[in-house]
Amino acid sequence: MTLVAFLTGAGVSTDSGIPDYRGPNGLWRRDPEAEKLVTYDAYMSDPEIRRRSWRMRRSSPAWEAEPNAAHRAIAALGLRPGFAVRVLTQNVDGLHQRAGTPDRKVLELHGSIRSVLCTECGARSPMAEALARVDAGEEDPPCRVCGGILKSATVMFGQPLDPGVLAEAVSIAKASGVFVAVGTSLQVQPAASLVGIAAEHGARLLIVNGEPTPYDGIADGVVRDPIGTALPRLLDGLEP
Repeated sequence: MTLVAFLTGAGVSTDSGIPDYRGPNGLWRRDPEAEKLVTYDAYMSDPEIRRRSWRMRRSSPAWEAEPNAAHRAIAALGLRPGFAVRVLTQNVDGLHQRAGTPDRKVLELHGSIRSVLCTECGARSPMAEALARVDAGEEDPPCRVCGGILKSATVMFGQPLDPGVLAEAVSIAKASGVFVAVGTSLQVQPAASLVGIAAEHGARLLIVNGEPTPYDGIADGVVRDPIGTALPRLLDGLEP
């Protein structure tokens, strides 16, 4: 049984209509100020940043997005004899699960946009509930339990990853026989370090991304073709 681990980034979901961040048409390149909306210190200290963040969440294309060929190809590989698949995703859109990869096989490194978290008491609630309050006129809805500041249950810039989630990701990287980094710039740590960990422990490393990454030099294969066609073709050719 070959364990194939995928580290997926925003580029996997661009074909679903969700823009990436650092690509040629990425969100940060089009609007450098937008990065503040997902930076923890700015979010916590500036009510206007929070109001803009809620407007951004309300209009996010993620709510209408559907899984694309890349998500489906990963899910399909998990059904083939001789393969075990685990997905370590930097994405927060839930599209891997909707494509058919079981939730227990998806590790969301940066959390999920589908829940909100109180920064004071830790209470969680559905994002849909919070967005309904925004629609009703609350521009920066407070926690209903303690009145604290709410944020999406995602890891913002300036926040650490959950130690338990990171430890599990490291274990998967070490155990993988094939490690595929797809649609990620590999510039955000510590998620990007999983590539080096997998390679150090003997995994065959494949990188599928439109632009060069810092880890291309240690990869066994680098693919620059569009992800929606390149990844299904690459996975079809894998043998246990």
